[in-house]
Amino acid sequence: MLQTNSVSTTVRPDGELEAGYAEEFLTFTLGDEEYAIDILKVQEIRGYDAVTKIANTPDFIKGVINLRGTIVPIIDLRIKFRLGRAEYNQFTVVIILNVSDRVVGVVVDSVSDVIMLAQDQIKEAPQFSGGTNTDHITGIGTVGDRMLILIDIERLMASRHMGLTGDGALQ
Repeated sequence: MLQTNSVSTTVRPDGELEAGYAEEFLTFTLGDEEYAIDILKVQEIRGYDAVTKIANTPDFIKGVINLRGTIVPIIDLRIKFRLGRAEYNQFTVVIILNVSDRVVGVVVDSVSDVIMLAQDQIKEAPQFSGGTNTDHITGIGTVGDRMLILIDIERLMASRHMGLTGDGALQ
């Protein structure tokens, strides 16, 4: 189970962090890229285990697990983001999240570390035209030579494309 220290930040009325303050992120890999999500959304990190498949769900919904009495849908982000064939090995993990008042698991290739990013280390996400849905990308974090794709995991999980909320959703 992941244990983190609480990080105190000051947020301005416009939702931005005050200069000099940092946010804490959990970083993980999918294929050759590194991603980061708000550490406060993470409940725990587990190894990948077998799931119970649910009929008629999208390919990226691997199924569900019973986590201490709670039925948790498991989403494979590599499949969702179309990053190639997902391979499950000893490094594959499930990040258990608390998002939108529910528990959801996401499968990632590996978890890297927990990092702090100051506001000046976060750049605006590039805008794409056409049918590309990147609403869940909040920015690009830079740490030395590393570039991290910052994901608003709550927005991603609540999107209609995920099928986890609204009509016909897994409950």
